[in-house]
Formats: sequence, C-alpha cells, structure tokens
Amino acid sequence: MARPIVLDGGMGGELVKRGYDSPVIWSARALIEAPNVVQDAHEDFLAAGADVITTSNYSCTPKTLARAGHGHRLTELTARARDIANAARARKGRKDTLVAGSLPPLVGTYDPELVEPPETLRQVYDDIAGTLAPGVDFFLVESMTTGFEARAAAEAAAKTGRNVWVSYILMDSTVPCVRSGESLERAVAALDGVAGVEAILFNCCAPEAITASLAALRAATAKKIGGYANAFRPIPDNYKRERDGRRTLRDDVGPKSYASAAERWLAAGAAIIGGCCGTGPEHIRRLAELRDRRTN
Repeated sequence: MARPIVLDGGMGGELVKRGYDSPVIWSARALIEAPNVVQDAHEDFLAAGADVITTSNYSCTPKTLARAGHGHRLTELTARARDIANAARARKGRKDTLVAGSLPPLVGTYDPELVEPPETLRQVYDDIAGTLAPGVDFFLVESMTTGFEARAAAEAAAKTGRNVWVSYILMDSTVPCVRSGESLERAVAALDGVAGVEAILFNCCAPEAITASLAALRAATAKKIGGYANAFRPIPDNYKRERDGRRTLRDDVGPKSYASAAERWLAAGAAIIGGCCGTGPEHIRRLAELRDRRTN
C-alpha cells in the first residue's frame, strides 16, 4: 500500500487564532507584522507530522495588497513567505519535508465570476511563480474555481521546471462540480497538455463534498488525487463574501471526525490528504497517525 502524503492545515485560520487577522489582507498581516508567528505555525504543522508545508502567500496578490497600501510589496512579501517556510523546515531538521509554493486565486476565493482574463492571470502568476521557484519543491495551485484560471496558474508554475499540483473548490451543495459549475471532467481537461501536472485535488469545501466527488475524479484522471477540506459551515452556491461575510466554523469537524473523513478519501483512491481553513496542527496530527497506521 502506497504511503499517503500529508499536507499541512489551514495557515490563514491558524494565524487568526494566534492573533493576526485583517478584514482587508487577511493572512498577509502576519507576514508583514510578525513573520516569526508564521514560522511558528509552520513548525507546529511539521511537529504534527506534515510531509508538506505550503508557503503563506495566499493573500499576497496585487489587488488584495493594494487595498491596504501594500501593492508595491508583492515580490517582497512573496519572497518572505518562501524564506519563512524554508527556515521552518531547516529549524525542525526535516530535510524530508517538501515546501509547496502557493499559487492562489487572484481575486476572491469563492467567486468564479471575478476571475480575471487569461492574459492578466498569466502575467501575475508568472511573477509569483518566478519569485517562489528558487525555494520551493513544487507548486500547489489551490482554491481554483474555473478551469482557465487553474490552467493559467499551472502554466506559470510549469515554466519554472517544477512539478505542479492543482486543487479545485467544489460546490458544497451540488456535487460533483467546481464552483464555476464546470464538471469535474471539464476541470480536469482544462489542464491537458500542461507540463508537470502530477496531482489534481479538491480543497476549501466541505469534507462531505470531497467524499462524494473523489470517485468521479478518480475516473476522470490517472494522476494522483486527494483533498484537503475546510471546517466551515456549508458555503451557498451563490455566496458572496462582501454580502454574506466571513464563513463560520462547524462544531462537528474536530480532529477525530476529520480523520474519519480522510480515511474515506484514502479508500476512494486519494494519495494526498491535508487540511484547509479551520483545521490546525491537531487535525494534521490525526492525519499523520492515519498515514502511519496504513504504512506500518
């Protein structure tokens, strides 16, 4: 039986728990004000047993930073996120750990209608990927809501020569499809011909949505598959953050129940499991225990 790969948990939510939040720049606040807190969070995920830690530049996009007057600091803060992840790995002595470079959605997490034109996406993703590439082992294109955004990010990552994992957000209430309404087959096909894409995942949606969709993903691709869910209350199909506000957490997605969901993902063929918003080191510790039980 192949050894599952365990990702880290939700860095943004973890930083909020540690006192660093912002309604404008979210997790980027800690990069600016308290990089040591970001490193501590990385180290805690490593101590919990994560095989992969992801750079904390999810909120480092031109429009997000510009709203707080930091638009000129995109390259600086992206490089800082890269260097902090590597410092955490070195300090914990975990040479076997991989650092994934995050390529996030550029405008909003759950809003496919806000995705910018391909030519704009390519330029920004080229810049972010080029900054991250010297210090990452591969790229994680995450929280994608449309096939063309996923492709633009994956192509930028591929230009660096690094391998690429691509992760889509599913509808919580209507599955299996991504938040744009595209079928899984279409989302997978959007990546055809992009060099280095070795895994397709689901993230930042309900654990139940991932459970319901992995079989269809397995049928649609021969690449590695997996998932890292959030612990939010279900996100409506027509959710708009400016109108509906930040999502609140469920009270039934603790470490034990989350690991039970991940066990179902592994049974469905997942090779990669981890956590997204609302999951912390305690969740990842349970996933690492699950990994170890399956390989011992």
